[in-house]
Amino acid sequence: MTNRYKLKPQYTGSRSWWRRLLPFLRWWNFIGWDTLKADLLAGLTGAVIVLPQGVAFAMIAGLPPQYGLYTAIVTPVVAALFGSSLHLISGPTTAISIVVFSSISSLAEPGSAEYIRLVLTLTFMAGIYQLAFGLARLGTLVNFVSHSVVIGFTSGAAILIATSQLKHVLGLKLPGSHDFIEVWGHILGMLNAVNLYVFAVAMVTLVSAVFFRAKIPRWPGMLFAMIIGSVLCLLIDGRQHGITLVGQMPATLPPLSMPDFSFETIRELAPKALAVALLGLIEALSIGRAIAAKSHQPIDGNQEFIGQGLSNVVGSFFSSYAGSGSFTRSGINYQAGALTPLSAVFSAILLALLLLLIAPLTAYLPIAAMGGIILMVAFHLIDFHHIHTIIKTSREETAVLLVTFLATLFLDLEFAIYAGVLLSLLLYLNRTAHPRIANLIPNTDVIGPPLIETESECPYLKVIRIDGPLFFGAVNHVSEYLYNIDKNLMRKRNVLILGCGINFIDVAGAELLAQEARRRRGQRGGLYLCELQRQSYTILERGGYLDIIGKEHIFATQKEAIAKIIPEVDEMICRNCKNHVFKECPTLPVP
Repeated sequence: MTNRYKLKPQYTGSRSWWRRLLPFLRWWNFIGWDTLKADLLAGLTGAVIVLPQGVAFAMIAGLPPQYGLYTAIVTPVVAALFGSSLHLISGPTTAISIVVFSSISSLAEPGSAEYIRLVLTLTFMAGIYQLAFGLARLGTLVNFVSHSVVIGFTSGAAILIATSQLKHVLGLKLPGSHDFIEVWGHILGMLNAVNLYVFAVAMVTLVSAVFFRAKIPRWPGMLFAMIIGSVLCLLIDGRQHGITLVGQMPATLPPLSMPDFSFETIRELAPKALAVALLGLIEALSIGRAIAAKSHQPIDGNQEFIGQGLSNVVGSFFSSYAGSGSFTRSGINYQAGALTPLSAVFSAILLALLLLLIAPLTAYLPIAAMGGIILMVAFHLIDFHHIHTIIKTSREETAVLLVTFLATLFLDLEFAIYAGVLLSLLLYLNRTAHPRIANLIPNTDVIGPPLIETESECPYLKVIRIDGPLFFGAVNHVSEYLYNIDKNLMRKRNVLILGCGINFIDVAGAELLAQEARRRRGQRGGLYLCELQRQSYTILERGGYLDIIGKEHIFATQKEAIAKIIPEVDEMICRNCKNHVFKECPTLPVP
């Protein structure tokens, strides 16, 4: 389904100012009875879907279950009104929840009042980071983070989530440890103490959820699975056999809350909040763009940053913890026929009504059933298809994937995000610092490009193409290549550089070309340039480098350059040459 409504990219005057300040005014005029009906149905579907998810994600984050629903009520409304995507649904997510738990669980007891206060402060600070990034127009920075970072992190987080739920699934009382290896050591050492009643409820819930997902994916399978697990717990009198229940949630709307603004707390949480902010932005923008690829809607990265930041800042004052874009709920929202962000507003309103109605029923919900649901959520976090593709196609991306994955398992989660982002940036910088340089000769076939890559060479003229920017980071690599040309037995004094692949030249790159022109002129040769892009030519012209290189050495096309250079060849060079690669080569007999 394609989007029927085209948003106007530009506005003028005060109207434009208001639409930049309040981005929901851009699509407000498109609302009609047909869009309201479609958005209401999509919102109802989203409310039913997020009900079990919100409870599960809150448990992963170490919070009381109602906080997941509070987040699913407040966060999506603000993000939808101030973001740019028509279909992105924000709220609690698995990856953000595990980062929140990892960041705060070492500072306070999960579920305690102090823990909740620190989580709200973390949420507020993450929102401030995101809002600042958006106002500073840094939305494009997410493009420099490899997708392998997200895949590696979510895969590691999935294993951590599953590990954290095994005590609920097996009915074990484990010592309070968050170390991955220690937890597994305790589990393996206590397998003889597994509570079979707890395990049965968890497995029946898990199998039911898998069945609904596989056979009836349009139904709220997680909700039905939780009901089945709760009924089984009642039938076997689970409380008498050690099955712990979630307990009744308060049937109230999100209450007001206040983050901790003390200097000590802010200083302690600042680096952790940055990790939450970065992960949230990467998730939201990548999901928004994935959905936009189907709906053919433009996405403004900076506006999405602002929307996500405001949703977390506002949410921290309404008992909501950090949220981001949800791929599951966004995809279902799009497939359900949503046309405007009002679907997120309707979903939040309907979820609030459901919370008021079903809150007393959570007193019968076993924690083991929630554990089974979370195991399924964790399994589907692992993107096996993309992991296989990355390993098969790229060593560098595989390294990023493995480093992020292992750091997620064995180190702090916020450090894992930083490590993956830093490594992906380093690999990007390394690639740009080593542009590909192709050795070319004319193509003798009628079909194909005029120049092709080959090992054959002319002893008089070497033709190369630099594929990448010629900037300060790449100068050393290109300089070494140009110097190594002269180390061959057939010393080439003339070099022709095709500039069609050079999309950018800075001062350092221009200095390199001027220096190389002087050096080759001293060897009674020359440096020639052709097919320069306009920006590159302008830099050389403004800096006076064209005068050093020689304007007569600059050509519009490679055909014109070769036709000018080859006729000036020394006859002795051509006399002993067996590779007549240019049609302009003199046909001299070989003695």
